[in-house]
Amino acid sequence: MGFFFQGYSLVSVLTVLAVIAALVLLNEITRRSKIISILTYCVFPIVLVGLIAAGVVSSPSSKTWFGVVKTYSALLGVVGFMAIRYTKLGNTKFAAFFPVAILGINIIEAIFRDLEVFNNFKTLTTDSAGLTLLGGPWNILNAIAGVLLVLTMTGWVGIRVSKTKSKDMVWADQLWFWIIAYDLWNLAYCYNCLSTRAMYAGVALLVSCTVAEFFVKRGIWLQHRAQTLALFGMFSLAVDYMALPAFGITSSYNPAALTVVSALALLSNLAVLIYEIVIIVKTKRNPLTQELYADHKAYQKNLAANGLGSATSAD
Repeated sequence: MGFFFQGYSLVSVLTVLAVIAALVLLNEITRRSKIISILTYCVFPIVLVGLIAAGVVSSPSSKTWFGVVKTYSALLGVVGFMAIRYTKLGNTKFAAFFPVAILGINIIEAIFRDLEVFNNFKTLTTDSAGLTLLGGPWNILNAIAGVLLVLTMTGWVGIRVSKTKSKDMVWADQLWFWIIAYDLWNLAYCYNCLSTRAMYAGVALLVSCTVAEFFVKRGIWLQHRAQTLALFGMFSLAVDYMALPAFGITSSYNPAALTVVSALALLSNLAVLIYEIVIIVKTKRNPLTQELYADHKAYQKNLAANGLGSATSAD
């Protein structure tokens, strides 16, 4: 048994890699096509509701309000981002406030879930969705990390639509250090609150959007995150994948591992907060009304990758 996870085999490891590759590929296909995006994120979710209601497809997640709400809130984000990208809403205040609101609500929702698990799962217990959970001080550590994550969201006033063919939603001020801090926090959240599925709903899902941001198209992490989350959410509602032997990797439920993951999340987010305060003091910029990291090379690269800087990209 591993320190963080158990159930490793050649097939299970290859399955994780296949999930990551599929999410990156589907995200990229839908990112580049307005028609395919509408079919995937607007039409298919309606069909999926009918299939679930008719009993054609089913999973433990589809039988709980949390699984359904989580998936369709991700879809709401994607559809909102599509409205920003493809309609005149991209030129209004909606473009600035909707993305930060949907992201903030998503984080706050997870904070409350961490606290709920802390309060209700004092011993190893399986809930109605088939998740085996263990609450403890790690939930509190990660809840605090989530609060810091919300406090360090900056530069949403600068959200704009790219000048490339794909018309992506660009949040140039959302730089790599914040993204990594988010990844560590969300990984800890999944490890704490989706423990049985943490390798897939946590590791694989986070790697897919992070790979898309750093190696496929930079400056649009939130768009990558929303689309991959919606894709995986629809899959999890339709397929009881944890019942399949190929998806056999589960949490070790080791209190030490749970503590380590949440402590890393807290420390990384604390570091980002301290760095943000240093930049605010140095530049005297207001993170609520200005883009804080406009002087950073990573910010300039985000603009350039989307045809908004000194260099342009055809994409």
